[in-house]
This record gives sequence, structure tokens and C-alpha cells, in this order.
Amino acid sequence: MTVRVRIAPSPTGNLHIGTARTAVFNWLFARHTGGKFILRIEDTDLERSRPEFTQNILDGLTWLGLTWDEGPFFQSQRMDLYQQKIQALLDQGLAYRAYDTPEELDAMREAQKARGEAPRYDNRHRNLTPEQCAACEAEGRTAVIRFRIDDDREITWNDLVRGKVVWKGRDLGGDMVIARAASGNDIGQPLYNFVVVVDDIDMQITHVVRGEDHIGNTPKQILLYEALAAKVPEFGHTPLILNQAGAKLSKRDGVTSISDFQQMGYLAAAIANYMTLLGWSPTEEMSEIFTLDEAATHFNFDRVNKAGAKFDWDKLNWLNSQYLHPMPASTLTDLLIPYWQAAGYDCDWQGDRPWLEQISALIGPSLTRLDEAVAMTRYLFISDVGFTEDATKKLKQEGSAEIVRAIAIAIPDHQPLTETTAQALLKQVAKDLSRKEGQLKPILRVALTGDTKGPDLLQSWLLLHHRGWDTTRLQAALEITK
Repeated sequence: MTVRVRIAPSPTGNLHIGTARTAVFNWLFARHTGGKFILRIEDTDLERSRPEFTQNILDGLTWLGLTWDEGPFFQSQRMDLYQQKIQALLDQGLAYRAYDTPEELDAMREAQKARGEAPRYDNRHRNLTPEQCAACEAEGRTAVIRFRIDDDREITWNDLVRGKVVWKGRDLGGDMVIARAASGNDIGQPLYNFVVVVDDIDMQITHVVRGEDHIGNTPKQILLYEALAAKVPEFGHTPLILNQAGAKLSKRDGVTSISDFQQMGYLAAAIANYMTLLGWSPTEEMSEIFTLDEAATHFNFDRVNKAGAKFDWDKLNWLNSQYLHPMPASTLTDLLIPYWQAAGYDCDWQGDRPWLEQISALIGPSLTRLDEAVAMTRYLFISDVGFTEDATKKLKQEGSAEIVRAIAIAIPDHQPLTETTAQALLKQVAKDLSRKEGQLKPILRVALTGDTKGPDLLQSWLLLHHRGWDTTRLQAALEITK
């Protein structure tokens, strides 16, 4: 048997990290078994589905490296198939038209609540005669299509993650709506629990791997597989991603979409690595840092946890830094240029490429996320960088003006500055002023960068000298010292 798994996001929002993590697990399982990974877009919610969300999903999966073998398939283009299957269930008496009004359903639920019962449909229209159906239609009532569920039925499956799971038919809320209301003999819009089964049958899905929030849908879907005379796939329900309070990660927790993580400066490899660790334990011979291909070699559901996985920002940041720190300067520069451009920084992005790579080499070992480079390098791109409050205080200290003036005079005009010559210059100025070099460097830093902290001082000086800004900054600092 060839394993066939799918990811089926709904384009009613951007690609959520929970959906992406489910996609990762499906992709890893497909690659581990030599199977197929299929992409399906579940866009039956026509009012909320948007093409821009579909594109965001496609872009996000591609960015993560989750290439699909078949698809994308769109449910909105398959309505005829769903309606044919619903009609088949109607013809077999396995589904029926129910003409309840919203008011009648509300009254039913209120009565159940008053009796202390769980709300459920009481199947009151299950056995309407043709005459009763005609009378309902004559009143102008519309009908939903409901699928018959036997209350006495026991539904079981061996979950890939959770082991044996058992549900009672009576706990499924009564006969299930599988198509929205429509008049006459029309079939209304088919609903999720039905269309997903039809699609999985048609696409020959062998394993349905999804979040545990879908576990309540599984017994209903198993009954539909049986009613459609199809083989039931294996099911696996993965743990949810939780916030630090132990609740399901949601938009209220801030960043949750893959495109948000991308914009914040996380690398695709780090996000994919981290998502794999959210609910799956690597084997003993693996480190915590791995590629998707490496994880696929070892992936199985025996090592997927049942408990929810708490999202840990510190762990993600650490992982991202492990990918960033050894990155070649040329590669890092390619990634940083869009952030610098978005910040409005001005530069000859082609002609100044060697200078930009020097910047990348300078800050790379300190980066946690790519977007941090904007603030970290501002003093290199903005001519009038300004001075922080702490920098201003340091410049106004006794003796600061003397140091700044001496360094400014010593800088050679229109000549290259190297680390060796810069170090020698500082040494000579310190000697001339009868100071220690350690006393000069903090003053030089605030004069050049406008701040008391930042990347390596000498490398920063060389980068500023390349633009001819070091003397300009020193002159501006002298004005502060007055």
C-alpha cells in the first residue's frame, strides 16, 4: 500500500502555525514511507474564503519547503460530486430532508436545557411521510439534509497517536446535517464533515493526520465512510499547540501565522525544525537541530506526544540563532537587504555589496532574528544618527571633548582605514593625551554610533569610514560636548 496523506487548509485566514505543523507531520510521514503528500484547499465557505488567503497558504507551505505531490485541489470546483453522493444517500434512505425552522430548533434546545440534557437534534423529521414533506414545502419551509446516526452504534478506531478510541452514537448530537437548507428537491451547500470524507475517498487518502480538535469529527466521518461503502483510513490526532497558559494558541496570543513569523525574521529551516519539535521527540541519535529531510528519516507516530505542546519563544529564538550564526555573509546579506530596504535605508545595493557583506559578518553572530538587523545597523545607514540620552551624558563628561577632537584630527583624510591603522591611531592618541585606550573607546563609540552599546567598535569605525561618516559624526559629537 502506498501511503497517501493530505493537508487541507481553509482559505479563511493566513496559514496558521497549527495547520503548518500538521502539514509538517503529514509531509514527514509521506517522505518517511515513500508515500504521497497531497494539498487540498477546503474553500466551501464561500463567504469567508479569499484568494489572498489561498495564496498565503501556498506561499507559506512553499517557504517551509513542504512540496506537495498532487494538487492543489479546490473543493469549490467539486460541488457536483458532493451533490451526487448526497443524492445517493437520500436514495438509499441513509439521509433525509429535515424541515425544522430555526425557531423550532431553538425551542427544542431550550427544552433540553431545562431538563438538564445536552443539546442534540431529536431526529423528529427522520421518518416524515411524502405527504408531510409536501406539506412542509407548501408552507415555504426549506430543508437541510441530515445523515442518520444510530444512537446504539459504537464507533471505534485505533488512533496512530492515542491508541484505541471509542465513541457512542448517542453522543454525536443526533442525525448530522450534511448540506445546508435548500427548497424543493434542491440540495443545499454540502458541509465540512461530508465533503472531507468524499474528498478523502476520491483522493484515496490512506491516513488522516490532523489536530486533536478534530477528534469529535472522526466518529461521524467513519459512519459516512461506511455509508458510502468506502474503506476507512487510519486516523491520527496530534497534540494542539498551546500558549504559556496551557490554552490553545490563538490570534489573541499575537503572532500565529507563518507569514508573520517570516516577516519577523525567522528562517524557514528554523520554523520547520521548531514545529517538528512541537509534539514529536527526536530519536536519541538526533540533535535538536535538523532538516526536514533528516527528520523524515526517523519520523514515526510512536514518538508523537499525546499532551499539548507549549509554544516556547525562547526555544524558537535559540533555534533561529543557531541557523543564523554560522551563515555565510553573502547568504545573510541576501536575507537582510529586504529588511534594510523596508526600513527605508538608502544604499547602492549592488555597488556597495562588499560593504554590506562586511556589515552582515559583523552582526551575524549576534542576530536572533533577521529583523533585529534594522535597529542594530541604523547608525551605518542614517547619516544624522542622533545621540541617545546616555550617549549625550557621556559626551558631556569632563575630558570627552578633548578625546573626540584628538581622534578627529588624527583620522587621515581620503585614505583607507584598516583595523591595524585604526588601532595604531587610537594608541597614538591615547599616548598623546596620557590616557589609556580603554578610556578612549567608550567615548569614540558614542561619538560614532550615537549609543553606548553596539557591535564591535573598530569594525563599526571602518564601515563608517567607508562612507566618510566618521569625521562627520565626530564633528557632531563635538557640538554636543560644548
